[in-house]
Amino acid sequence: MKNTQQSTLNNRDLFSEQHQIQNQSFETLDLEFRVLKVYKKLDVIDSPVSALPFESQINLILEWATSKVSKFVCVANTHMLVEAYWHPEFATVLKDADLVTPDGMPLVWMLKLLGARTQNRVAGIDILLSLCKLAPLKNVSIFFLGSETPVLEKMRERLMCDFPNLKIAGMEPLPFRPLTRPEDEALIERIHHSGAGIVLVALGCPKQEYWMQQHQGKIRAVTIGLGGAFPVYAGDRKRAPHWLRFGGGEWLYRWLQEPLRLSRRYGQTIPVFTLLALKQILLCYLVKSQGS
Repeated sequence: MKNTQQSTLNNRDLFSEQHQIQNQSFETLDLEFRVLKVYKKLDVIDSPVSALPFESQINLILEWATSKVSKFVCVANTHMLVEAYWHPEFATVLKDADLVTPDGMPLVWMLKLLGARTQNRVAGIDILLSLCKLAPLKNVSIFFLGSETPVLEKMRERLMCDFPNLKIAGMEPLPFRPLTRPEDEALIERIHHSGAGIVLVALGCPKQEYWMQQHQGKIRAVTIGLGGAFPVYAGDRKRAPHWLRFGGGEWLYRWLQEPLRLSRRYGQTIPVFTLLALKQILLCYLVKSQGS
């Protein structure tokens, strides 16, 4: 009982930090979506990132889910964009995506510099929480795919407590090896049979993004790559404090929790992203200067 109460309190803390969805009715989100139904993608170091506020991206996902259309959403940070810069085949995945949300604050800052002045952060854990809160209002069920069985079990227990009206269409881990064709076809059939409108995929970057692209048109639902959001919600990893996240220092907080796994990634990608971003900003400034 004590653990359940603590879990509920922790989730309340998460929601209190989400200024994007506080005190907003579903009707307000719907009105904003109609105003901003046409959105644009801006290139950040040669990859497209969707310039659309958090609330509108959530509502767009819910409209797709209600219509049972096949769409996929990439939740991007600096690591993902550098991977796309290095690997043209992965860059194609981001270009094919229906939404590429700005998860990391450096991407938000870049979008603002490129003209999207009202852009805010669209992070994986916030997407998960918002969809679990709002999906029941649209009678949309959610399928949780990937991660590991213990993590999914913790998530199910917490979801049932925090979102009692949420329809969990299914929860299923996947093996590290690629699925055989019969296994993949059986998985697609299970997802269809579940009636899910949204499939949250946690396989890690870039595996989950490749998986979503390969299943575009095969799964009649919105697939969203949420990677590290599952263990955060399950309580296996801690999320950085609000001030650190919005100051752009969440990477440091994550590195302190997993130095062995993240040292190489951050050491390779952060300097590259910084240099490429500065180069892009400088070129934009020079073009504007010549135009004036």
